[in-house]
Amino acid sequence: SRSTVLLAAAVCTKAGKAIVSRQFVEMTRTRVEGLLAAFPKLMNTGKQHTFVETESVRYVYQPLEKLYMVLVTTKNSNILEDLETLRLFSRVIPEYCRVLEEGEVSEHCFDLIFAFDEIVALGYRENVNLAQIRTFTEMDSHEEKVFRAVRETQEREAKAEMRRKAKELQQARRDADRSGKKSPGFSGGFGSMSSSSNATIITDTLMEPEKPKASPVPARASGPSKALKLSARGKEVDDFVDKLKSEGQVIMPSSGKRPSEASKALPPPVNTESVHLRCEEKISLTCGRDGGLQNLEVLGMITLRVADDKNGRIRLTINNGDKKGVQLQTHPNVDKKLFTTDSVLGLKNPDKSFPLNNDVGVLKWRLQTTDETLIPLTINCWPSESATGCDVNIEYELQEEALELNDVVISIPIPSGVGAPVIGDLDGEYRHDSRRNILEWCLPVVDVNNKTGSLEFSVAGQPNDFFPVNVSFVSKGNYCDITVAKVSQVDGEVPVRFSSETSFLVDKYEIL
Repeated sequence: SRSTVLLAAAVCTKAGKAIVSRQFVEMTRTRVEGLLAAFPKLMNTGKQHTFVETESVRYVYQPLEKLYMVLVTTKNSNILEDLETLRLFSRVIPEYCRVLEEGEVSEHCFDLIFAFDEIVALGYRENVNLAQIRTFTEMDSHEEKVFRAVRETQEREAKAEMRRKAKELQQARRDADRSGKKSPGFSGGFGSMSSSSNATIITDTLMEPEKPKASPVPARASGPSKALKLSARGKEVDDFVDKLKSEGQVIMPSSGKRPSEASKALPPPVNTESVHLRCEEKISLTCGRDGGLQNLEVLGMITLRVADDKNGRIRLTINNGDKKGVQLQTHPNVDKKLFTTDSVLGLKNPDKSFPLNNDVGVLKWRLQTTDETLIPLTINCWPSESATGCDVNIEYELQEEALELNDVVISIPIPSGVGAPVIGDLDGEYRHDSRRNILEWCLPVVDVNNKTGSLEFSVAGQPNDFFPVNVSFVSKGNYCDITVAKVSQVDGEVPVRFSSETSFLVDKYEIL
């Protein structure tokens, strides 16, 4: 029977954020994201179920560690068929993802979508098993085989021509030696290479032994080819990527994790002393749209770099003014007792030196809290429905008044296909990125003199469309009040000149 109608298959986080979603019937992105965002709220956490229902749809789901595999179906679909389909979907994911984590799923999203398309067509389950899906998605291409065969033929011909030319040159050189004339050489762009020794060198490099013809080394084809080529990243792809970058598109590196749009970095300092200290903190914060801090974590580290061996045997005096309740941890080679009693960082063996020209982490700290008073920058986003869509009021307030935040960008999602938002009152500047469907509210500086600000705009959409709000910033001040007061030699406690840089960066800062 073809009764089961699948609307969408998605891998989402526990909070209902879609990582990869494939729709099998005509649906807008807003609708899919709305359905998935509603899904976690419907679940009864006390009981183990495999499906939940609303008035219009049924969610059939399976937990995958920190994620969910969710099928969204019509309510009149066959639940037993749906569960069987769900099992197949859940088995496909480990085929492409080594670990069931958000970054890994994002990286292999297209592989998963191709596999999902093999399982379901136009909302109906195809009669396939895991092995068939694997075969279909590998896409054995006849055109690619033709392209490779043509390329190998061209390479063989080019090598044969090269050997023929080399023999001609060698013969001409022998003839010239017999008659006592100058050897024929090359003239032109490379300068005149006509001496006998040069001719010998050229001949030797060209007369390479003939390789077996069974497996020629693939090289780039000399002539243009219009055959379909799979799995080969060529110059055309690089050109295309460069073009996208020039248009302002953010391109993911292929090496692994997608870079967080939030993470920015401060420029490195220009003048550094032979003892240089770097104090870096990163914040990861998740907040509810109606208030309520779900998680705030700050990780900090002091890194030491010594460039002169005469300053290798040193100690750092730490000034710990923290009132927030951080947990401190010293490097295993650092004298923990000395640090606990005197707040001094030094090696356990005072005769040893810190390694030269190496960044050495000497002290780490971690703060984890759900205390709302510790949120450095609060964001209040308030969408209210109107006759034409939504009026959105969003405001920020700097709670940590000692901080100066630079390059603050508050990114609000905008529904796709509804045009640009109409901006009302505004502190700072804004940018509408229509390609990524994001409104970016940009504030060069947020500090005690500029601690609050607001933005109003109107656009078609529903209140759910404007979340999650993401925030990014950089700061040259630190959040937990931990600094290096002085650096001194182990012998005689002679003060040592040092330079330092402090940064407070965003790893993740979102209002869900």
